[in-house]
Amino acid sequence: MPERDRRDDGRPEQARPRDRTGRPLPYGTTGVALTEDHEPETVEEALELGIGLWSQQRFFEAHECLEAVWHAAPVQDRDLWQGVIQLAVAGVHLQRGNLAGARAILDKAAERLAAYPRQRRGIDVAMARRTCAELRAALDEPSATPPGPERLAVFPQTPPGAWFSPDAAAMEPPATPTPVPDEPVWLEAARRRAPTRSEASARPDDAR
Repeated sequence: MPERDRRDDGRPEQARPRDRTGRPLPYGTTGVALTEDHEPETVEEALELGIGLWSQQRFFEAHECLEAVWHAAPVQDRDLWQGVIQLAVAGVHLQRGNLAGARAILDKAAERLAAYPRQRRGIDVAMARRTCAELRAALDEPSATPPGPERLAVFPQTPPGAWFSPDAAAMEPPATPTPVPDEPVWLEAARRRAPTRSEASARPDDAR
């Protein structure tokens, strides 16, 4: 069995080249448009990169950049950014011709975005929900040509543009950039949460 690609710290990593839809290709592949690695240092840079890649219909790379935004978001904004990311993933499925996958992820995106007002953090939530509904209807029309990824080419943001804040109550972007977290902020918060009585009673006794 071939050795798995690994990072310097020993964790698994996919080092094979990928096409623009994220499909792994044989080592040494040439003559094919490949995904590029993006390593933003701040969440704001990740958001800007994600929007730019989205406009080029490079949905796989866009979703990877936007995950940094989702990971840094406060709990109240988690579903907002995840819903936006899932729209990008729907674009990936459409590029791959995976219509069933596109249907499923559009349903998840619509469900997450339904909890938010028409606009939040510069995201045009109403537009995103409308896109979900229109694409879902087009995918359910048996006699029509399946929708193409170009239907998702416009990132769902208001004219001032999308922005990020680690503060759930903020009404404007923070004055200083937010570093990209090593792991999701909400996951770290969950780890710090005190266990409930039922969780505590279910844990094995450390003295045993």
